[in-house]
Amino acid sequence: MKNRVLLVEDDASIALVITAALEAEGYGVACCPSIAERDRLLSQNTFSLMLTDVMLTDGDGMETLGRVRAAAPLMPIIILSAQNTLDTAVRASDTGAFEYFPKPFDLDELVRTVRQAIGASGAAEGGDAPEDVAPGLPLVGRSAAMQTVYRMITRVLRNDLTVLILGESGTGKELVAEAIHQLGNRSAGPFIAVNTAAIPADLIESELFGHERGAFTGAVARRVGKFEQARGGTLFLDEIGDMPLDAQTRLLRALQSGRIRRVGGTDEITLDCRIVAATNRDLMPMIAAGMFREDLYYRLAVVPIALPPLRERADDVEALARHFLVRAAGEGLPRRQLAPSGAALLASQAWRGNVRELRNFVYRLALLARDEVIDVSTIEPLLALGGTQSPASGANLVMPAADFAEALATWLADEEPPPGELYSAALAAFERPLFLHALSITGGNQLRAARLLGINRNTLRKRLSDLTITADEAVQRA
Repeated sequence: MKNRVLLVEDDASIALVITAALEAEGYGVACCPSIAERDRLLSQNTFSLMLTDVMLTDGDGMETLGRVRAAAPLMPIIILSAQNTLDTAVRASDTGAFEYFPKPFDLDELVRTVRQAIGASGAAEGGDAPEDVAPGLPLVGRSAAMQTVYRMITRVLRNDLTVLILGESGTGKELVAEAIHQLGNRSAGPFIAVNTAAIPADLIESELFGHERGAFTGAVARRVGKFEQARGGTLFLDEIGDMPLDAQTRLLRALQSGRIRRVGGTDEITLDCRIVAATNRDLMPMIAAGMFREDLYYRLAVVPIALPPLRERADDVEALARHFLVRAAGEGLPRRQLAPSGAALLASQAWRGNVRELRNFVYRLALLARDEVIDVSTIEPLLALGGTQSPASGANLVMPAADFAEALATWLADEEPPPGELYSAALAAFERPLFLHALSITGGNQLRAARLLGINRNTLRKRLSDLTITADEAVQRA
């Protein structure tokens, strides 16, 4: 038989299922459960492809793939693993594996990948890879939804393709961008993050491209823009959907030409950074409405990565909650443990604010819990008080106060935000009741509410999304 597959798998039931599926496709399959038997079979036979688990009866299958490469340098390798972490996905990518499948996997997809691998002209090229990527990985979760994200991340680590990260507010888009930077071939360079929605429209070009002295009133010295600051590293353009159209045109020109020019300058500067963009907006309706350039979208979305909301990865809530409890203790809050019953209750919540909301709620639990072990009796009262609105939501700032100073003092005494989050938490606490008031007056009409507040409608929409304020909530308040 011409196409023979070596299956290295110590789980007999999985080996049986894979073997049956491949033999039905006409492949010959040789099975073994160990590294030693694998090496013996490779020394005596020629195989078109190898499927291997990571944890085998006599060791780590990935750590010994160097011997496989030496024995069969052109043979494609597909890695299977039940250790469904980003670390495992990255390690699989570092080996130059043709593909990585987290368990449980789709058998039909595995068979299709086997056909593709055997039909390819040679083994996938591995490229140089970081030797130690495990410490400090920014993403947590082993759900099936996150496995897709991990696999997409590993595909862009050895190249500089532009990535567009799509997802709701609070899902961790910046963490995905940081992972791409930290694990990729530009990790030695800087990671520069820019929130394009937070920059005034008349300053965004200066922020991104820099300016020369005298370019405009107040430009008393040359300023290096974010593109130049990111030289050798990664430039992360967050909230790209809120970028003004004029700035979109300039950004598109820079990406197309690979060069920029400072505001007021004549010299062209060659770009030397990877571009990762992100948005919580649905760009297609914006393109249809003429609010976002279609050509810029396709320039940015060379590799789109869709980040799932937390409600679609409930299996990860417990791991995330325990992770945040550890982080909270490291930031000076009391050390707590999470009971299984408490973890189950957290996993059943909607978490409209996604991972950010869960993080803030866990920090509140760490601060207010009376016992070391957090269980249902600890969590339920905070949920009843609107805890899943997040500590930064300002849901509890409803008490009357003689003036703002008194209200602020009361809020600070009750909330005690984590270090480094005081400003953002206080701002959100003020904005939430204010926006609800404006929406209640206008019957939920965002355009009229924005006019009442004296702010841009897009700014209002973004803040309503960040604060998880819905139209129904505003109407109910009215």
